[in-house]
Amino acid sequence: MIRYGQDAPLFSLPSTSGRDIALAEFRGVADVVLLFYCYDWGNI
Repeated sequence: MIRYGQDAPLFSLPSTSGRDIALAEFRGVADVVLLFYCYDWGNI
């Protein structure tokens, strides 16, 4: 778990256009909020 004040681990993910985007590209440029939302269309 990342604690307050800790840097997030470096990673990259593909964009909708297929280009890899790295978290490091935003350092010092913009604030980033990461939200992982898991949703299941089935019954719980």
